[in-house]
Amino acid sequence: MTAEAPLKIRGIRPGPGRFGDALFARLMALAAWAVIAVLVATAVFLLAKAWPAITHYGPGSFLSSTRWAPSEASATATDPNPYGVLQFVIGTLVTSLLAMLIAVPASVAVALYITNLAPAVLRKPLSSLVDLLAAIPSVVYGFWGVFALIPFIHPVGEKLTALSGIPVIGWAFRGPFFGYSVFAAGIVLSIMVLPIVTAICREVFDTAPTAEKEAALGLGATKWEMLRMAVLPRSRSGIVGASILGLGRAFGETIAVTMVIGNNVLSIMHSVLSSGATLPSVIANEFTEANQPFHLDSLFVVAFCLLLMSLVVNVVGKRVVSRTGENIA
Repeated sequence: MTAEAPLKIRGIRPGPGRFGDALFARLMALAAWAVIAVLVATAVFLLAKAWPAITHYGPGSFLSSTRWAPSEASATATDPNPYGVLQFVIGTLVTSLLAMLIAVPASVAVALYITNLAPAVLRKPLSSLVDLLAAIPSVVYGFWGVFALIPFIHPVGEKLTALSGIPVIGWAFRGPFFGYSVFAAGIVLSIMVLPIVTAICREVFDTAPTAEKEAALGLGATKWEMLRMAVLPRSRSGIVGASILGLGRAFGETIAVTMVIGNNVLSIMHSVLSSGATLPSVIANEFTEANQPFHLDSLFVVAFCLLLMSLVVNVVGKRVVSRTGENIA
């Protein structure tokens, strides 16, 4: 019996159909490789644009300094690097982590309520309302932060300065508080990240085995105990993955953060109540006026650092998700 015989027995004709399958497979492979090519091309482009500044000042000088003074730059190789980016890296990390500390618990709570506690008639409207938060433009969040959020949290920030005397955590609340701050930027970012994390958590919670939830309730567990024993353990890797995706979103946010963070490029922020700057915000503020020696090249260094940070977070996040999934299994 030839190799084509089974195909004829099943009524499948060899020929044009097989050509279509091969073409489809090649197109899918091309799409996958195109994504990798775009990522590599982006990294190479940023590195090539940043290379003049890197070779002039040395790669280590950017991350070992907090001195950002483009007006003091010169083409002399003996001058110290006036484009230190350490304060921007720390500002990006602190602002994003603060946003995740606020957004992740809120997102998990909202997703649990929508999927397991809300009446059936409210689940779809609530899901749509949360998803609509992702459709609001970043600049609108920025305007809301400037004219609504900052006046609202100003009394709260002033009261938080009283916590500065507490050991270990007191440094985070050192004043004075003027409104435009890392704290305000973290709150705005948390609202922008919330719909993404909530949407993923909602899908993850929906996949929890119904039999296990019903068994827990049948044994007399309350709804909270059912969620704690049957839903959350099964969803741990999904929650971690949603948090990592939200963190990547927070890293790259530009306009809203630029409008509320205060844009202090001269030093590392000394607390979450002080003004600061992030990698995206300094790019947005200065790329149109980069006319000093190596200024634009150094902004490409900032962009390359942001890309590396995002890649590292995603790689680490995938490792954490896979480890978490293995432990659950």
